[in-house]
Amino acid sequence: MVKLTMKPYVPQNLPLNKSIDWSELVTLIAKANASVSRFDGLLESIPNPAVLLSPLMTQEAVLSSKIEGTQATLVDVLKYEADPNSTGQKVDDINEIQNYRKAMWYAIDQLKTKPMCLNLIKDVHNILLDGVRGENKARGSFRTIQNWIGPEGCKIEQARYVPPVPEQVPISLDNWEKYIHFDEKDFIVQLAIVHAQFEIIHPFLDGNGRIGRILLPLFLYQKNALSTPMFYLSAYFEANRQQYYKKLNLITETNEWNDWIKYFLEAVIQQSNINCGKAKEIHTLYENLKNEIASLTRSRFSIKTLDSIFASPIFSSTTFIKRTKISKPSAMRILSQLKDGGILEIIQTGSGRSPSIYCFKNLLKIVN
Repeated sequence: MVKLTMKPYVPQNLPLNKSIDWSELVTLIAKANASVSRFDGLLESIPNPAVLLSPLMTQEAVLSSKIEGTQATLVDVLKYEADPNSTGQKVDDINEIQNYRKAMWYAIDQLKTKPMCLNLIKDVHNILLDGVRGENKARGSFRTIQNWIGPEGCKIEQARYVPPVPEQVPISLDNWEKYIHFDEKDFIVQLAIVHAQFEIIHPFLDGNGRIGRILLPLFLYQKNALSTPMFYLSAYFEANRQQYYKKLNLITETNEWNDWIKYFLEAVIQQSNINCGKAKEIHTLYENLKNEIASLTRSRFSIKTLDSIFASPIFSSTTFIKRTKISKPSAMRILSQLKDGGILEIIQTGSGRSPSIYCFKNLLKIVN
């Protein structure tokens, strides 16, 4: 029998009636709530935010996956989607990022008709690991064996953290699921606890971090704090990665929840301000280009064209035709006019059966 230097952790039951000093959090709670409210107000003012802010979702998928070790960038993903046959692509990383986005869209669609639940989370996990690293680690199922966290390839006795024993997982998840629907004093503090407790339980053999971050906008959407589930925090977590892990570890090492909640509230405040700025810039760019593209092309397809280049700022002429359903001669004329007008650039000239690849750099600058 292996002698453990660290015992499997037993998660606290939720709600945390005695582990939070609410008086310490009042100021940050007020700022965080105001930030989320301001961001949601902006979302409601944007026409079709799911299309207009689509690159922000892809960037979230890139950054959340980067925390787990992927190296592909937003541009890598968009270039690959424009031309999957090009060489030199980080295909494995890109597939993981694409799965993240698919999983997010699936969950958003499901939440329109059902509440967040453990079965939904298993379905999201199944999509996340489909055909990529970790796909053979009980994809779509909660673990039935012990796992641990530490340096790559380490043994359990060298682990930094040992999650609950398998027998404890369904008990803790049941409590966690009930807490999701609990009427907590503040929904953002509740989200901080929901996220941390999920990572503490570590219910999957792989993909826990990404699933935990996918849950963030979904929870706010379910609580009616967001009209559209597009609130992303991975940029803050990635920029402050050591603090992210340190504050989570303090919960299991010293039962220090307040430090984690403060960190999370600060993440919400700072990142929502950044997200607001980006969303405003994207909306302004959209409104400015609406008349410019109409004037340049004099086409009844100008809005369809506009929506298409905002949904994916790097694309092939073939994809553009397929997405917009504009006839090939009209589509090629429009793309040529947008290039001549300085709105698009050709980053790869078509040759033979390979189409030209276009880039909408002004949008990419905002997203990045």
